[in-house]
Amino acid sequence: MYTFSSELILRGLTDNLNLNVPLFLVFLFIYISSIVGNTGIIVTIWMDPALHTPMYFFVSQLAMLDLFYTSVITPNTLADINRKIKSISVIDCAIQFVLYGGSATTESYLLAVMAYDRFVAICQPLQYIMTMSKSICKYLVAAAYSAGYINVCIQACFTLRLNYLKDNIIDHFYCDILPIIKLTCSDTYLNEVVIFLFGGFASVICLSTILFSYINILVTILRIQSARGRSKAFSTCASHLTCLSIFYGTVMFTYLRPPSDYMLDNDKLHVNDKIISVFYAVVIPTINPLIYSLRNTEVKEAVRKIANKYNFFQIFKRSY
Repeated sequence: MYTFSSELILRGLTDNLNLNVPLFLVFLFIYISSIVGNTGIIVTIWMDPALHTPMYFFVSQLAMLDLFYTSVITPNTLADINRKIKSISVIDCAIQFVLYGGSATTESYLLAVMAYDRFVAICQPLQYIMTMSKSICKYLVAAAYSAGYINVCIQACFTLRLNYLKDNIIDHFYCDILPIIKLTCSDTYLNEVVIFLFGGFASVICLSTILFSYINILVTILRIQSARGRSKAFSTCASHLTCLSIFYGTVMFTYLRPPSDYMLDNDKLHVNDKIISVFYAVVIPTINPLIYSLRNTEVKEAVRKIANKYNFFQIFKRSY
């Protein structure tokens, strides 16, 4: 990859200096909330034996993944908000792109695995323990990570083969593939095809698994005679369905459109892309633990038991 210098310049979120302090406070609040929420989910699942099931194993993996990939973006964004020149080295930009892109793609596969887990639990309950054993669960998570990072590494190789002699200003607040290829003076047709094919492949595999799982789940739920049984079966899927809708809605808007659209000098389009990217990279990792904690009775009960067990007010009283 050839550039004028060893550094790239990020345009950031906005050129309005009056918004720097409010943006910093908002991003800081969201990031702290993400750390607290995801860490809380991980610790709760780890401490409560009742949550040592395949479903919550995948939830804890999702929380760790959210915690990691928002940490790839948000701290650097917080540091850049008050900088006049938001520079990043070419190597750091490449690392950020691979880590963030790999984690985000892994999350799409992990959400599909979680849908399959719900399918086995509801549609094949007698085979659930054998089908979703500890070793198989670990294998599925490893496969999700492998598929996610292989996908982004291949795209990174095709991106780095281009010549970058146009300029070194990335019109974004982090290093993502579409803003990066906008800098090239090479023909990007092959890159567009690779992005579409690999993104399309991941989407087809994941969405097919999700649709297959939930169509069968819906059929099985409708066959349940008891209204209470139907409600219980649906409640185990409600949190996951909410996360799916939010995640894939933003992903499809951002990536499943012709990359050539991003090459257009359309300021309004780029502002919309940045807003969606903020939601996708920063807000979703904060929302997921809230969804799983507020809409899941088992998690709420586990949090209540842990809070009672480690009651700080009682500890404070005992010290006097």
